[in-house]
Amino acid sequence: MRRIEEAVFKALMVISLFIVLGSLLAVILVVVIRGAPALTLSMVTQVPQGGFYLGKEGGILNAIIGSLYVATGATLIAIVIALPFAWYLNQYAGKSRFADIFRAILDIATGVPSLLYGAFAFSIMLAIGAKTSLLWGILTIALFITPLLARSFDEVIQTVPFKLKEASFALGATRLETVLYVVSRQALPGILTGILLAFGRGIGDAASILFTAGYTDSIPTSLGDPVATLPLAIFFQLGSPIPAVQARAYASGIILLAIVLILSVVSRVLTKRYMKYVIK
Repeated sequence: MRRIEEAVFKALMVISLFIVLGSLLAVILVVVIRGAPALTLSMVTQVPQGGFYLGKEGGILNAIIGSLYVATGATLIAIVIALPFAWYLNQYAGKSRFADIFRAILDIATGVPSLLYGAFAFSIMLAIGAKTSLLWGILTIALFITPLLARSFDEVIQTVPFKLKEASFALGATRLETVLYVVSRQALPGILTGILLAFGRGIGDAASILFTAGYTDSIPTSLGDPVATLPLAIFFQLGSPIPAVQARAYASGIILLAIVLILSVVSRVLTKRYMKYVIK
C-alpha cells in the first residue's frame, strides 16, 4: 500500500512539473514566435515617432528607460523601509505577539492585487490634486513591493543561526552591530535575491501604475513628468487593430522577458558568490 501511495504521489509531482514547465515554455514560445519578426534594432534605440501606434517607424526606448526608472526608484524606497523593518522584527521584537501580528499583516499585504495599490495611490492623487508622473509611478510600485520585500527579508534573516548571534553578543557587540555586521552579512545572498525578485515584480507590473504614472512617447527628464513603461507599452500596442503593431507588442514582450531573465541570472550569480561567506 505504501509503495502504491508513493508511486501515485510521485506521478502527481511529475505531472505538476510538466504542467508548470509546459505552461512557461508555451508562453515563451508564443511571445518569441509572434514577436521575433518585429524585433529590430530601432525598437530598442528609438522613441516612438509620429504614427508609431499606427504601424509607422519608431521604437520603445522610452518605455524601456521608463521601466528601469520606475523599478529602480521603487526598489530603493522599498529597501529603505523593508530592511530596517525586518531587522526590528527579528532583533528587537523577537517571537512576541507584536511580531506575529505584523508578519500576518505583511502576508495579507503581499496577497493584495497590485491594482488595489494603484487605486489607493490614485485616490490620494485625486485628493491632493496631483498629476500622473514618474514620482507617483515610483511611489505606487514601492507601495506594492515593500510588503513583499519586508516579508522576504524577514524570512531570510530568520534562517541565520541563533548561536552566531550569541557569539557576537559574547564578544561585546551591541544588537545594532550584530544585526548590521553579522546577521545581514549571513543573510546577504537571500537579501540580494529578494531585492532582484522585487525589482522584477516592479518592472513587470502594469495594473498598479495604470492611473498613476501616465504615459508619454518621450523619456522623462524629471520626477514630475509622465513616464511610459514596458507593460503599458505592450498593453497599448496589443489594443491596436493593426497586425504590425500587435507584432511589436510581442517584440516588446521579448525585451521584457530578456530583462527578467538577466535579473534571474544576476541573482543566481550573486547568490553563489556570497554563499561562501555564509556559515552553515
